[in-house]
Amino acid sequence: MRRASLTSASLIRSCSARSSQEEALRAGPALLWAPDPGPLLQLAQGHCRESRQQQQSRDFAGSHAHSSILTQGLESLYRAQPVDPFSLVKEEIESVSERLRRSVFTGIPTLRSAAEYFFKIGAEGKRLRPTMLLLMASSLSAYVPSPDFLTVDDRPPNVHPSEERRRQQRIAEITEMIHVASLLHDDVIDNAEVRRGLRALNSVFGNKIAILAGDFLLARASVSLAALRNSDVIQLLSQVIEDLVTGEILQMTSTDEDLLSLDHYARKTFHKTASLMANSSKAVAILGGQPTDVSELAWQYGRHLGLAFQFVDDILDFTGNTLQLGKPALNDLRSGLATAPVIFAAEEHPQLRQLVLRKFKSEGDVELAQRLVFDSQGIQRARDLAAEHAALAAQAVASMPPAATEHASLCRQALTDITAKVLARKK
Repeated sequence: MRRASLTSASLIRSCSARSSQEEALRAGPALLWAPDPGPLLQLAQGHCRESRQQQQSRDFAGSHAHSSILTQGLESLYRAQPVDPFSLVKEEIESVSERLRRSVFTGIPTLRSAAEYFFKIGAEGKRLRPTMLLLMASSLSAYVPSPDFLTVDDRPPNVHPSEERRRQQRIAEITEMIHVASLLHDDVIDNAEVRRGLRALNSVFGNKIAILAGDFLLARASVSLAALRNSDVIQLLSQVIEDLVTGEILQMTSTDEDLLSLDHYARKTFHKTASLMANSSKAVAILGGQPTDVSELAWQYGRHLGLAFQFVDDILDFTGNTLQLGKPALNDLRSGLATAPVIFAAEEHPQLRQLVLRKFKSEGDVELAQRLVFDSQGIQRARDLAAEHAALAAQAVASMPPAATEHASLCRQALTDITAKVLARKK
């Protein structure tokens, strides 16, 4: 079986822009792909066996510790009874979601209508990010959240919440606002007509309103963020907004060399997708009073989960259908984007390079690119890479200090199970 040509160590270097990113966990070559969540344990065990056989030839630091953690930590985690992460925090998510809806409604009729439409069609998705954040908060806490925190916090965004759990809920809310704003702006940039199977906001209200609606969400997120009165957290989430713009610029200004570089693609992916998950996870840990090393593990979890999520997204653009995806299949190719499967496939089929460089604009380019990708190991190697990052996310959870309560332990299991769900998703 072909293996990804880029190790996690080089991905970490390519995605690192700040000190916390430069201290990311090192790992070995890509893990073998498992077609469903169950065999994730086999991924970890298989990687450990390979690590022992090839330990002397490793080109990265910490491979022994990496193998030990996978053997001792992930085996018990993946053998545990699966937990539905979404049902575990369902009531709290409903509370956060309702507060989010209320916070984006404004007295300006047009913006209010746009917000109502967006949430009405459910275009914000399954709430993966807030679910992950609330589970992270509980996994590091010595207390089970009080039923009081399941109610909607009706304080305005500019009011400082004195309770730790409410502050962590604010991070979940802020993260969703930033995420939704990025979707609105992306749909304008990409001239998208469909979002989750229904007309995108920009196709209903026009580009100007869509852009302003996204700007409004970012402004509301900034107000709520400032009210937390924590400079470290403010810096983390502000960095996310910078990263989103940086990622988009990297995509728009790629050189010919960049278009075929997995290093460049991974760096762009970190900025556009993983930064939000990494920095918000770390913010939740900081607000929970966690020390630096634990906060960094939370950052690692979000980072690797975000990268795994995007690599799976790349695969689904080829293997999914319009009904499943809620958008046209091969959308990336039609938008002129060379994602991980294409970059890998180009190593086997040199003729793909010219298609990539002209961004699939000539007649028949999209169809030819699709055939060449399917006639290569491109999709498999992208799966390998996604599986590796999912395992590294689970490793970060396994590396945390012992859980303080049974509920915290259950939430850690749920965080681990999210990594499996990300790999197995079909849309």
